[in-house]
Amino acid sequence: MPNRKVSRRGLLAGAVGIPLAPAAIRGDMPWREGAADAPSLPRSGAGYLFFSSAEAAFIEAAVARLIPADELGPGAKEAGVAWFIDRQLAGRFGRGERWYMQGPWGPGLPTQGYQTRLSPAGVYRAAIRSIDGVVAREGRAGSFAKLQTADQDAFLKRLESGQVHLDGVETKTFFDMLLQNTIEGFWSDPIYGGNRGMVGWKLIGFPGARYDHSAFVARHGERYPLPPVGLAGRPEWTRS
Repeated sequence: MPNRKVSRRGLLAGAVGIPLAPAAIRGDMPWREGAADAPSLPRSGAGYLFFSSAEAAFIEAAVARLIPADELGPGAKEAGVAWFIDRQLAGRFGRGERWYMQGPWGPGLPTQGYQTRLSPAGVYRAAIRSIDGVVAREGRAGSFAKLQTADQDAFLKRLESGQVHLDGVETKTFFDMLLQNTIEGFWSDPIYGGNRGMVGWKLIGFPGARYDHSAFVARHGERYPLPPVGLAGRPEWTRS
């Protein structure tokens, strides 16, 4: 081995793969608009990846009642929340990849969080199948999606209060997850498939991913005058 002196900075940089001689930036900012890769956008009109047709019918009907369209604007269904949940269940969240999913699976305390051997995708699949079975046995309709909206509201309230027994999954676990995912889809960045047209952000006056709010910091009590911006930018920025 040749006898070479290595500085501490050089040793650390080499250990983590940082180039020892980074390019110098002179006379320009290190970032230029449009230089980075644009985030991938959800394809409008694309079909479901996880849900079957019967499962999709349930989700579309359920989210439409949890956040319904009204005089204030579109609801969860119109905002693409069912599509958002489908994409989440088809990915890492649905598989519970970042969760501890090993046993033992005993009954837990409310403070212990998620306590089931099923992944989120498994919870949805088992719960929807059981719910449609309960509805069919009660005789009002063949499935939840075919109930009248007033009956759907009443059934969701029964789910929330734990009055409906679901085979293979705890009722509260499913309802809490469904409600949480519906809220997430309605107010997430549109890049994830929900909040279509930024309807959730417009409803509450949220500015989105704008990078500079310094002009408005001291303007207390005023309504924010600019439209929201998502991670993918504004529609007028889209290149043809």
